[in-house]
Amino acid sequence: MTSRGRVLVLGANGFIGSHVAAALAAEGWAVRATARRPAEAARRAPGLEWAAADFRTLDDPESWRPLLDGVDAVVNCVGVLQDGGGDDTRAAHVEGPRALIKACESAGVRRLVLLSAVGADEAAGTAYARTKAETERLVRASRLEWTILRPSLVLGRGAFGGTGLIRALAAFPAAIPVVGGEQTVRPVAMDDLTAAVAAALERPQAVHRSFDVAGPEALSLAELLRLYRGWLGLPAAPVVPVPRPLAAPVLRIGDLLARAGWFSPLTSTSMRQLDHDVAGREDDWREALGVRARGPAKTLSGAPASVQDVWHARLWFVRPVAIAALGLFWLLTGLVTFGPGWERAVAVLHEGGYGRWAGPIAGWGAALDVVLGLALFIRPWTARVAIAMAVATVGYLAAATISLPQYWADPLGPWLKVIPMMALCLFVAATDARR
Repeated sequence: MTSRGRVLVLGANGFIGSHVAAALAAEGWAVRATARRPAEAARRAPGLEWAAADFRTLDDPESWRPLLDGVDAVVNCVGVLQDGGGDDTRAAHVEGPRALIKACESAGVRRLVLLSAVGADEAAGTAYARTKAETERLVRASRLEWTILRPSLVLGRGAFGGTGLIRALAAFPAAIPVVGGEQTVRPVAMDDLTAAVAAALERPQAVHRSFDVAGPEALSLAELLRLYRGWLGLPAAPVVPVPRPLAAPVLRIGDLLARAGWFSPLTSTSMRQLDHDVAGREDDWREALGVRARGPAKTLSGAPASVQDVWHARLWFVRPVAIAALGLFWLLTGLVTFGPGWERAVAVLHEGGYGRWAGPIAGWGAALDVVLGLALFIRPWTARVAIAMAVATVGYLAAATISLPQYWADPLGPWLKVIPMMALCLFVAATDARR
């Protein structure tokens, strides 16, 4: 296949960006793909040319020059929902793009396609929408041949963020909880969105135009949840509206967790954007870009759900509960040992024959429990800490078996009960991947 030129795809490790990069490569483009951690991304897509790019450090035109060398066009798929955990909405949506635009103008890279989002305007009242709107203004004011694509809710084979939450709610046992449910959505298939990006790079009629890339069918959020439940092969269940005052504390907790690096679409930003606009306006993007877009039912039926999809949907809420339970188990075990359980802990160690070492061993063990319990809640460390917990437990049980074997037969099962906790450690470690 003859190369169409080299395109720089920014955010190529993201949910949308990864599909855009793959689609453009299939169309014959030489793709230079960027990610914060390109080594990890390159293992997933080794056929692309990978480079490191972090908008927090790419805040001047000169820093973009190596990435733009030999590039004919740029597709910017970078977007962050809110600040926290290393994400910065202003850096991602304003400072980085401003420097990128100036660098493109200086380097002679004329073509730029920006992936924005429906509802990205000041009226939404969120930093996400406000900074996204500023990105669009910067692009429109540039001397580049730009196209802005504002996708609605994107349906892909995988799930991330909002689509992950929708699947999880749809798979909820007995009933489908939802805040509101009357919000209108017009989901667009991932393949249709990537086709729109490819066409925008080629078609002159796309230059200096902005499109709301939404699907051909409008439906309520409640209807979409029912559709997803059927796609997962689960029996029909009623949609139960959750009162907004009841949901508000959950959203505030989601905001705090997001700032600590635990990202979730259960945040006030997500709720405001959903209430403001996720459907987009009616326009002619399908005709202008030559895309025969599919509705959500046809999109989902074209990619039948697998058992992995059902597992992911059902475990979406289980995983955070597992992390909280595991961390609190270790933390409280250590605190109880230091507090009301100290004498009993030392007595048990004396029973095991540790003599004068009983006190220090109890103290060291309790300190380790507290440290590991707290460390589990630090997002980048979670998987490694869970594995450390499992390894430490093996050590505990080995020592306990040698010195206190009789407790294996204790009716309260102090040693036996530790085995399910080890399995929980392995579950938390095995489900740590975000992308």
